[in-house]
Parts: sequence; structure tokens; C-alpha cells
Amino acid sequence: MPETRKKYDREFREGAVRIVEETNKPIAAVARDLGVNEGTLGNWVTRARAEREGRGEMSAGDIEELKRLRAENAELRMERDVLKRSVVLWVKEATK
Repeated sequence: MPETRKKYDREFREGAVRIVEETNKPIAAVARDLGVNEGTLGNWVTRARAEREGRGEMSAGDIEELKRLRAENAELRMERDVLKRSVVLWVKEATK
């Protein structure tokens, strides 16, 4: 006897994915709580992450790394500018 497939509306799928991502609970636990097959919820989560990456949205880790890299870049630019000024002063002293 063939199994009947359940259809879940978009809001339910998005809500389930949001629960997994925001609570950091295992997919299996959330699937059990919602009465959804673990593989099905896993597919929803994978698809949502792929869509988000395709749209260019960044994860929290990406945002933190971007902040760190921007701060490092600003520091390196400042160091470069200081070195440029010191070379100019050194050249002026050497040509006197």
C-alpha cells in the first residue's frame, strides 16, 4: 500500500528552518518535535542555506570576520602611511 505524502506550506517550512537555525538544536530533535521526517527537515535547511548564500546574505561568522578584517585593514593602512612619512623625512635629512 503506497504511503501518502504530506504537503507542508511555505510558512511551516520556513518556520521549521528558523527554529533549527535560531535554537541551534539538532535537526533530528526539531523534526521529532514538529512531527516531520528528519531527512525532509534536513533538505529544507540545506535548501534555505543554499538560497541565502546565493542571495549574498552573510552568516554571523562571516559578519564577525568582515569586521575583524576591516579593522586589520585600517590598522595596516595607518602603518603604511606612517612609514611613508618616515621615508619622506629620512630622504629630506639625507639630502641636506
